[in-house]
Amino acid sequence: MFGRSKGLVGLDIGSSAVKAVELAASGKSYRVAAYASETMAPDSIVDGAIIDGAGVADTIRRVFERLGTKTKDVAASLSGNAVIVKKISLPQMTEAELAESIKWEAEQYIPFDIQDVNLDYQIVQGTDGGAKGSMDVLLIAAKKEKIADYTGVITQAGRLPVVVDVDAFAMQNAFEANYDIDPSAVTVLMNMGASAVNINIVSGPASIFTRDVSIGGNAYTEAVQREFNLTFTRAEATKHGAAGDERADEVDAVLRAVSDNVLLEIQKTFDFYRSTAASDRLDRVMLCGGAARVHGFAGALADRFGLPVEPLNPFRRIAFDAARAGVDADEAASTAVVAVGLALRRAGDR
Repeated sequence: MFGRSKGLVGLDIGSSAVKAVELAASGKSYRVAAYASETMAPDSIVDGAIIDGAGVADTIRRVFERLGTKTKDVAASLSGNAVIVKKISLPQMTEAELAESIKWEAEQYIPFDIQDVNLDYQIVQGTDGGAKGSMDVLLIAAKKEKIADYTGVITQAGRLPVVVDVDAFAMQNAFEANYDIDPSAVTVLMNMGASAVNINIVSGPASIFTRDVSIGGNAYTEAVQREFNLTFTRAEATKHGAAGDERADEVDAVLRAVSDNVLLEIQKTFDFYRSTAASDRLDRVMLCGGAARVHGFAGALADRFGLPVEPLNPFRRIAFDAARAGVDADEAASTAVVAVGLALRRAGDR
């Protein structure tokens, strides 16, 4: 949404952790020059809203200390109910005419006061477009207050926010950098975060539908916490398989119950997509995010929707030495997708 044009640190400020990635050119692709992650104190960010700004800024500061980079420029991203992404159909017009009229067109579609949001837009390429004489435009609006909260903690941490993106599009950047894009395929990109699921349905290179679902990995942790009277930290470990054989069946039952609720929200998303799209086709799901690693979830997702489910690996073509970074390769691949997508941005690009 705003910027300059040199390498950036991709900074994914999540409700459970802050992840940072810096990339360097390597042949026709990239390599990870620096990677770091720091756990966020519980309730520092709730439903995308920053509650403890000083705590979040301190976590970002610690991430950059671990990252060991001199780069100060940062690309960050937003999601949730303060961000609206909508595909609209407008009469054919030039780029200059669109730039002049987009604010007035947006007023019809944005449920906030237009003075309270920052607007961006992209003419959608790679789809059949609108009816004859019309064009499809992807409209993005983010509340200025939310942008100010996130850029504020980055500035407080001594860094310069030069790009503010959207989680769903950062995920798409990482996907396009690591996979061959079939122009005829419809792919569901799904990021399972701690407090939300970001869904971006793409047709070839074009995003055709996005939605953020306000349920995520914390729902699993809280259910395990309640059922077995555990601390949050212990419940997190139990969720990922540290319960021991004697309780594994009980834990799996609790996780399955939460997965049913998550799958119901995903079903609603797919139903809404099918009611608004020209086609109801979905070919596969590319899955990422910490909560995507919950035992049994990927299989349940595949069974529920009859779709192949694959992990979205941001290091499939981008070289990353996980051992040198001192992190688990599978965990980093699952949780670094948005940060990698942000690190691919250049200030001033669209």
